[in-house]
Amino acid sequence: MVAGMTQSHPRISKAVIPAAGLGTRFLPATKATPKEMLPVVDKPAIQYVVEEAVSAGLDDVLMITGRNKRPLEDHFDRNYELESALEKKGDAERLAKVQESSDLATMHYVRQGDPRGLGHAVLCAAPHVGHEPFAVLLGDDLIDPRDPLLARMIEVQERHGGSVVALMEVAPEQIHLYGCAAVEATADVDVVKVTGLVEKPDPADAPSNYAIIGRYVLDPHVFGILRKTEPGRGGEIQLTDALQQLAQDEKVGGPVHGVVFKGRRYDTGDRGDYLRAIVRLACEREDLGPDFRTWLRSYVAEEMQQS
Repeated sequence: MVAGMTQSHPRISKAVIPAAGLGTRFLPATKATPKEMLPVVDKPAIQYVVEEAVSAGLDDVLMITGRNKRPLEDHFDRNYELESALEKKGDAERLAKVQESSDLATMHYVRQGDPRGLGHAVLCAAPHVGHEPFAVLLGDDLIDPRDPLLARMIEVQERHGGSVVALMEVAPEQIHLYGCAAVEATADVDVVKVTGLVEKPDPADAPSNYAIIGRYVLDPHVFGILRKTEPGRGGEIQLTDALQQLAQDEKVGGPVHGVVFKGRRYDTGDRGDYLRAIVRLACEREDLGPDFRTWLRSYVAEEMQQS
């Protein structure tokens, strides 16, 4: 067997990160700053996502950007003036943090142009990805590094081929906020066979309470389907619609499986969840946590006394 192969399925080496959205829910902060660059404690959200890809063995990263997204490229590039200034000051700790982002991965960029949906953003990756399976990571979902979801998804794809989506059980009244999967059980407790997908269904019509969250491992046949996919919900080309076709016809690009995730996930796409993510991550930091938790307990106690 050729090194780097599992059965007949090539090993995944490339990650695609769509980052062309306008971030309208965070206006006016995102008027001139990409939402992906908003800090989660002291690192921009997008860096957590790139770190996750790298930790899963994917060090070839393509970012799908749009207008006003130049700060994303600058963040993962070298900043010689800043590095020189820190070096002259002898600030080795901050110098290491600055250099960390530029040394993470081999970064590539392509502009989406017209914002025509997630499916269209993924299609923009076709020339770079070629005929290999690849991972897609959405920047609004931060997965705790102690819960290696992406590595598990890659393992499932290498075993079964086809595509793999990340699923999470949500309350039935919340399913209209997500893509939803119809599933069948498999021999693995955390893996299901996906038989159908629907984008943001009404709760009464949802086939399950399994929601798709922002991690995918995709067979390259998805590109051919996306090229023919008509705009769907919201007038956008939906990745969910293309995955639905793959799930219905395994002869096209293999089966679609789902990994059911029960770990720690931080949603930074919503203002309230973004603030909660910062609090959670700050509380767990060794350098910030002890003092911050003490202050937080005091603040909550004062608020409860006043209410």
